[in-house]
Amino acid sequence: MILYGLPTCSDCNKARKVLAEAGQDVTFRDVRSEPMTAADWAPLIAEFGDNLVDRKSQAYRNLNPWMRESEAEDQLADQPALMARPVITDGTRWTLGWDDAARAIWL
Repeated sequence: MILYGLPTCSDCNKARKVLAEAGQDVTFRDVRSEPMTAADWAPLIAEFGDNLVDRKSQAYRNLNPWMRESEAEDQLADQPALMARPVITDGTRWTLGWDDAARAIWL
């Protein structure tokens, strides 16, 4: 299982803790310190599309107008912290966020 996120993200940290306590083997991928290639982003974009970009974040509001109108792939390649978090996958299933629906799938 891979959890994509940021070490400063409270939802990512909650998910990591709960999943580990449930016996899940979780690999954490820090999208900011371990840059992702276009090939790495591709399955996430295919699964979530534009929903992968957190448009409510301060990082998004700080984007210049040109980048704000760019495709999600370009925004995330330029500013990985824009990713809505956490993204969790076991290779076949994907979830975005750490809500009741995600917990029901992984726990």
